[in-house]
Parts: sequence; structure tokens; C-alpha cells
Amino acid sequence: MQMKKIIINADDFGYSKENNEAIKIGYESEVITSASIMTNMSGFEDAVYRVIPQCPNLDIGFHFNIIEGKSLTSPPLLTDNQGFFNKNYLYIIANSKRKDFLEQIEAEFRLQIEKILKYHSISHIDSHVHTHAIPHIYKLIMKLAKEYNINYIRTQKEIPYFVWHSSFNFKYPVNILKNILLNYYTISNNKNCYSTNDYFIGILYTGMMDKNCIIKGLKKINKKNSITEIIFHPCTDIKKANNYAEFLITQDKKFKEELKILGFELTNYSVLESKSALV
Repeated sequence: MQMKKIIINADDFGYSKENNEAIKIGYESEVITSASIMTNMSGFEDAVYRVIPQCPNLDIGFHFNIIEGKSLTSPPLLTDNQGFFNKNYLYIIANSKRKDFLEQIEAEFRLQIEKILKYHSISHIDSHVHTHAIPHIYKLIMKLAKEYNINYIRTQKEIPYFVWHSSFNFKYPVNILKNILLNYYTISNNKNCYSTNDYFIGILYTGMMDKNCIIKGLKKINKKNSITEIIFHPCTDIKKANNYAEFLITQDKKFKEELKILGFELTNYSVLESKSALV
């Protein structure tokens, strides 16, 4: 029987020591198969020197960040006068066709990814707050992915679904709008035919995701031999309630079995690439 492939990716690897520790524990529980690392946040050194050596089969992606923290290049169109990113998603969309804007993004991308490559290889690219999905930025990222020999770029095709108890929340209408926009971007970006995931879980219930939300979303996916990526933002800091709740999902001993019952096989992009090379 052909199993559907599932990648459970932890975003924000390197954001803080608490995020890193949650990813490490989730990996040791054999739930988190992949993590996307940020280069410009306070937990980067802890991630590369402590966590990665203890997680030898953790797949590492590049979590490109032009939203938060201190930049590596101080691009004037994206940062304040101290070099800290200070622009939101709508501003980035509005300026995404500008040549000088894209040149500054490219320079920042290069320094961020080359900082990671000093320590570890990269199997895939995604981004903080999904900025790489904006079509003109996606084309740039696709060009750079080919240059750096990276074969997968995340897209965000999330089939709409409804979870009764979680949908009566002020976040849900905003997440619906995000879902519509990112599904539209996925259709546009997939015309470029770069290797990517087929489906995605993590937009509609951002900030309120629990195991039931994940299972409900996965039940919508019926295509055999497809690749679905789920994003977690786990953190061991109990004060960050939503992130801590996602961390607890990785510690649920029944979760892996429930994925298997639904016909999903845990994997990561490096495993998929190695199997593809053998075909």
C-alpha cells in the first residue's frame, strides 16, 4: 500500500533556547522530523553547537527571516536605523516588485544562508511569516535555491476545513484570509514547477492548533504518495501558551499511531531526496 508522506517541521529553530529545547525533545520523541533554522535570533549558536549534534537525523531547513530581529546586512528598505527588521507583511507585498527591494532581500538571503552552511547542509527553504511565498520573492528564492543546490521550497496549499471548538476564536477570521492568500500564492508559484510539498497544515489554526485540528486537516488529504508538511512552533516556555501546547503534541504517545492509521508515513526532505536519487 502506498503511504502518504508527512513531514513535521519545527519552524523558528534558533529563535531561543526554549524553542531549541522543545525541538530537541520533539525529535527524541520521533515526532519532529525536520526543523527550519533562523540565523539572526538569539538561539542560533545554541542550535548549531548544542542541539544539532545531539539530533543526527534531524533534517535542517533554512527559515529565511526579514520580519524580526537584527538583520545581517541592514537593508534600509526593511530595517530601522539600527538594523532591526521593522516592516510587516503588507509592506513587503506592496514593495515586492521593486528592483532595489529585491536586491536588498537577495543580499540578506545570501548572508543568512551562508551563515548556516558554515555549520550544516540545508535540504529545504521556508520563511518566517511565509514571506517567501510572495510571488516575486518566491521567484528570487527559487533562483537562489538552484544556485545553492537546495531542492525543496515550501508552499502552503492547505485544504479548508472546520474544527468546531477552535473556530470560535478572534484569530480564525484572520487565519481564513491568510489561507486564501497563501493558497492563491501556491497556485501561482507552483507554475514554476520547483520541488515542493503537495499539502500543508498550519495556517487555518495558527495560534490555536491542537492535535484535533491536525487530525481534522489530515483527514482532508486523500492523495496517495503525496507530501504533506505540518508546521509546529514548539517551545518549552509555559508562558508562551500556544507554543507550549504545540510542544505537548510532540509528547503525545498516541499521535504517531494516529498518523499511521490515517495512512501517513513520517519522513523529511533529505530522505525524500535520497529516495528520488535512487529511482
